[in-house]
This record gives sequence, structure tokens and C-alpha cells, in this order.
Amino acid sequence: MLAAPLFSRAAAGVAAACFAVSAPAFAQDQPVATEAASMPAAASAASSAASFSAGGSDGLMDSATSTTPDNGFDARQAVLNHRSAENNYNYGVAVHDCYSKFLVNYCIDKARDKMRTVQADIRREQLALDAEQRAARAQQRDEQLAIQRAQDEANAPQRAADDARNAQTYEQKQQQHQLDAAQRAAEAPQRAANAQAYQQKVQQHALDQAQRGISAPQAAANQQAYDQKQANFQTQLEQARQQGAQKAKERTEKAESYQRKQETAAQHKQDVEARQKQAADKAAQKQQQQLQEQQQQLEQQKQQQQQ
Repeated sequence: MLAAPLFSRAAAGVAAACFAVSAPAFAQDQPVATEAASMPAAASAASSAASFSAGGSDGLMDSATSTTPDNGFDARQAVLNHRSAENNYNYGVAVHDCYSKFLVNYCIDKARDKMRTVQADIRREQLALDAEQRAARAQQRDEQLAIQRAQDEANAPQRAADDARNAQTYEQKQQQHQLDAAQRAAEAPQRAANAQAYQQKVQQHALDQAQRGISAPQAAANQQAYDQKQANFQTQLEQARQQGAQKAKERTEKAESYQRKQETAAQHKQDVEARQKQAADKAAQKQQQQLQEQQQQLEQQKQQQQQ
């Protein structure tokens, strides 16, 4: 009957101790996490400022986004995280064991002091690791900035030449624009005189038509008839061009067909000659074979006569 209340009180004490441990541990890890979160932001701000001062170079932006060399930082951080978790676990186990002893509070205080001592060591090592990471990032950023400055200095002559060429081109365009404007201004009186002369010609033409007794409707009809003749002439001319193109196409097709026939005839002649040659070769071989057979028969007859 007494064991259950004692066990429940011990469990409650362990839970309270774990909560007390988790709160300092969270308080310990919180600045580190905040500092670690702020470090990429600071690095990004520094790289952005360097990129702005360098004129927005793409190479610097690429180098600023490159990954930081490891240098064993991840492994060391994993060890520190493991030691912190192990320290919290050992403290929880020690507090749980203290409830089975007579001097409970004294035992818990000793366990807490031990936990805080280990925690302080871990904290010092964490700060040292963070400092090394910041130094490594700063060194890498300085190296990247030095490389970018060297590239900018190497590209400075080319940029200067490009700027000079662009400025010269702009100057030439401005001068040409001024010349065109001056020429248009100089030709303006001549254009006005031409327009005035054209108007006078139109008026004189109207007077001549009036003197000849040609009315405005008659002049419009004459102009329409003239336009119709011109349109008919253009239509006939276009038809003649199309017919000429069609005939030229037909002549080309006939020439190609004749060429193909000539090639086919030449190939047929070659085939016939080849077949004739093969037939002649076969006839010669057959005649040769017949002569050999006759010689063999004569020899056989001679041998039979001798026997």
C-alpha cells in the first residue's frame, strides 16, 4: 500500500527534474541556435554588400552562395550534441536515484552541480566551435573577395576598352543624327518649293481641261478608263510571266526526263554488253572443255591401240 504512493512521488520527482533539466538545456541551446541562425544572414549580408561594391558581378554572387568547407565542424557539433543529451540523461537518472536515498535534496543538488559543470564545459567548447566556424567563413569570404578583386582588375582593361568603344559609337550616332537633322532643315525650302510647283501643275491641268471643254465627270471617266487599261495590261503581263514560268518548268522537266532516259539506255547497253561478254566467256570455256575432252579421247584411243 505504501509502495504505490512512494513510486508515484518518485515518478513525479523524475518528471519535474527532467523538466528542470530540459529548461536549462533549452536555454543553453537557444543562444547557440540563434547565433547559428544569424550567422548565415550575416554572411549573406556581407556577400551582398561586397557584390554591390564590386558592381554586381555574377562570379561573386556564385562564390558567396558556395558551401563552407566542413573542416570537421559537423562531426564536432554532433559530438557536442551527443554529450549534451547524455549529460541531461545522466542528470535525470541521478535525480531518479536520489529519491531512494535519505538526503534527497542534497543528492539532487550534487547531481545538478555535476550536470551544470559538464554543461559549462560543453558550452565553452560550443562557443569555441562557433568561433572557429565564423573564422572559417570569414576566411573563405575574404579569399573569395580577393579572387573577385583579382578578376575585376584583370578585366578592367577590357571593360575600359568596351566603355571607350561604346562612347565612340554613341558620339558617332549623335553626330550622324545632327547631320541628318541639318540636311532635312536645308532641304525643307526645296520640299516646300516642290509642293508648291505640284499644286500649280494640278491647277494648270484643271484649267487646261476646262479650256478643252472636258468636265469633271468626263475627266474622272477618262481616268477610270486609263486605270482599267493599265490594270488589264498588268494582268496580261502577269499571265505572260506565269505562262513563261510554266513553259520553263516543262522544258526543265523534259530535259530531266531525257537525261534519265539517256542514263537508262546507257545502263541497258552496259548490261547487254556485260551479258554478251559473259555468254562469250561461257562459249569459250565450253569450247575449251570440248577440246580437252577430245584430246583425252584421242589419248585413250592411242593407249588402247598400243595395248
